[in-house]
Amino acid sequence: MLRRLCASILILGVSLVAPPARAGPAVVLATTTSTQDTGLLDVLVPAFEKASGYVVKTIAVGTGAALAMGERGDADVLLVHAPAAEEAYMAKDRGVARALVMHNAFIVVGPAGDPAHVKGIATAQEAFAAIARAQAAFVSRGDDSGTNTKELALWKAASVTPSGTWYVKTGSGMGDTLHVASQRAAYTLTDDGTYLSQRAGLSIVPIVEDAKDLRNPYHVIVVKPIAGRISNTTGGAAFAAFVTSPAGQGIIATYGRERFGRPLFTPDAGRGP
Repeated sequence: MLRRLCASILILGVSLVAPPARAGPAVVLATTTSTQDTGLLDVLVPAFEKASGYVVKTIAVGTGAALAMGERGDADVLLVHAPAAEEAYMAKDRGVARALVMHNAFIVVGPAGDPAHVKGIATAQEAFAAIARAQAAFVSRGDDSGTNTKELALWKAASVTPSGTWYVKTGSGMGDTLHVASQRAAYTLTDDGTYLSQRAGLSIVPIVEDAKDLRNPYHVIVVKPIAGRISNTTGGAAFAAFVTSPAGQGIIATYGRERFGRPLFTPDAGRGP
């Protein structure tokens, strides 16, 4: 919650008004590939560095890998999008604070010919069931990312265990997975922001959008330091403070509008858990 995050930052003595010297340790940010593939980090991180004086080392991986880095103490702050996994992480007492930052939406994309006749289906769960019945080609990230976690939850909700030659795992990020799906004329699950940022090079199109089971929230987590390990908790807390501040939320609210005609994310700081 934002109130808890702010309280934690005060305890840590973070101040964005008097930035620390750049000679200090970098802030290690572990985040999902979607924040990198959309280009959001290319704007958000430099703005934070300029405002705070900190230098950020960004490691873009799947959410599962980012949370694992936090558990090991290999990151100072996380920006991730798998709420159930994040709550489990916090329950292990590996986070100082967690706050809602923004959301976008997942969409199901696929070939324009729609061989599984998914177009018009109301929910992603029902769409996945139709894809499985048709054994239409589907490309999965298969990388324990937030998107992969959501995909597996949708298969489970559809009472499907995907397997066989129609189901392909890339083990890669969202941008690469979209291009593999495009090359194979296959369906896949993606966040809408990454799809919009990559669509010029893709031959697949949105099939299921605005479904009630496709919301995609992102949270920031300040990693709890591990005794005896080098960490930059104050820097991590400063980054969390920035992305939930009016300045950071303003960047999120407008990012993508000029290039895509609409923002790729919706700012959510202070709106929920």
